[in-house]
Amino acid sequence: MGGVVVVLDFDKTIIDCDSDNWVVDEFGLTELFAQLLPTLPWNSLMDRMMTELHSRGNTILQIGECLKRAPLHPTVISAIKSAQAFGCDLRIVSDANVFFIETILKHHGLVECFNEITTNPCSVDEEGRLRILPYHDFNNSSHTCKICPPNMCKGVLMEKIRASLSAKEKKQFIYVGDGAADFCAGLKLEEGDFLMPRKNFPIWEMICRNPMLIKSKIQEWSNWEELQSVMLNTIDTFVVAEKPRVEIDNLVPVECKLQDGSISAQPNTLRECYAKSLS
Repeated sequence: MGGVVVVLDFDKTIIDCDSDNWVVDEFGLTELFAQLLPTLPWNSLMDRMMTELHSRGNTILQIGECLKRAPLHPTVISAIKSAQAFGCDLRIVSDANVFFIETILKHHGLVECFNEITTNPCSVDEEGRLRILPYHDFNNSSHTCKICPPNMCKGVLMEKIRASLSAKEKKQFIYVGDGAADFCAGLKLEEGDFLMPRKNFPIWEMICRNPMLIKSKIQEWSNWEELQSVMLNTIDTFVVAEKPRVEIDNLVPVECKLQDGSISAQPNTLRECYAKSLS
């Protein structure tokens, strides 16, 4: 299954909220955020919010504890671990930031499931203040995309991922997301790939307006159970088509290492793998 690459957005795709809004709301900065939003790009505004938190005496540790409370459905955790157990190359492309994403994933034991996390970088200055930086330095140059925000074009990032991986062997991609920038990433998918848009979110609305622009197959989802079902079934589709069949060692259920070292009957599909892990 090393030939299947699953790329996921983070906010409202892996977690059930926008991580930026979660921190802003939890620390009582919603009104200030709304006042400044018309004056700053979103990424720059979040850096400004970190300065505000620091001035109020809030520490990075407190921000981390807040992030650990962000909602992440157990079904999503199971889906990610099942896909990893089946040998998929899991990656995140997100306009959040590395501190927010890694803090949440580590809390839920998921950070090691991902081979790469592409997002806005962070740093801590000499005063101990968290700084949120743009992935793309839009003050010096523009990525020219009309869909994505100035600090990150997901279409450009998907092109880079495909180029870096496809040079070695043929890869098939599954992209999962909810936002307008995820539509831009979906434009870079090819025939044989799968786009998984969250229904009734911006990406879905853009697909409905421009269906002929998408070359890949489209498998929509609305809730976490559907996300899991569609993703695992789509991976199964690649497994059936893949020759030779996946090695038997890759079919170990997610939780079986916590049970015992022997498995009497190995499952043949990812869905069976997941079901066996729950039995």
